[in-house]
Amino acid sequence: MAKYTGPRCRLCRREGEKLFLKGSRCYSDKCSFDRRTFAPGVAGRSNRFGKLTEYALRLREKQKLRRTYGMMEKQFKRFFKLAVKMKGNTGENFLQLLERRLDNIVLKLGIAPSIYAARQVVNHGHIQVNGKKVDIPSYLVKKSDVINVKEGSKYAKLAKYFIEERQSILPEWLSLDAERLQGAVLELPVRDQIVIPVKEQLIIEFYSK
Repeated sequence: MAKYTGPRCRLCRREGEKLFLKGSRCYSDKCSFDRRTFAPGVAGRSNRFGKLTEYALRLREKQKLRRTYGMMEKQFKRFFKLAVKMKGNTGENFLQLLERRLDNIVLKLGIAPSIYAARQVVNHGHIQVNGKKVDIPSYLVKKSDVINVKEGSKYAKLAKYFIEERQSILPEWLSLDAERLQGAVLELPVRDQIVIPVKEQLIIEFYSK
């Protein structure tokens, strides 16, 4: 599957809801989704509320979650297979794994304005975990891990700006010291703490077929 390089607002319109892929713009009156809620494409206006097949429902739920985390299909499916091997509920395991990704943590802390920006910040080596540089966006954080912007990083000024301007609420399983540009994982998130409006059972059914 080729990497999508088009307008990200089209992804929200395709899924019929905001995925908050463009940071603060999604909260402003400049958000394209608020002005064009129908699906993209020539037939978008007429087909937006058409009845979907069971397969299409499962596919759309899977695509919505994958796009929320900005992941390619191959990596997304790899995380799902990892969740299947874990003890407990597969859907909850899957969501927890996605939430624990370092790029997602950087986004949740407000250090970056979008998941795409968060991935770039990690890739460029601006982030440390427990005092050591980690430049792998898919790195899975653990309970008690400390995440911070590397001291002396040129990104620090931007990080402070984004934290001050952040629109989303800090999850209760994370803590943030905005002055030190440092966050911590207080605990691993449970399903009730993951506020993404997704029906994970549909995704399990999609990959089980």
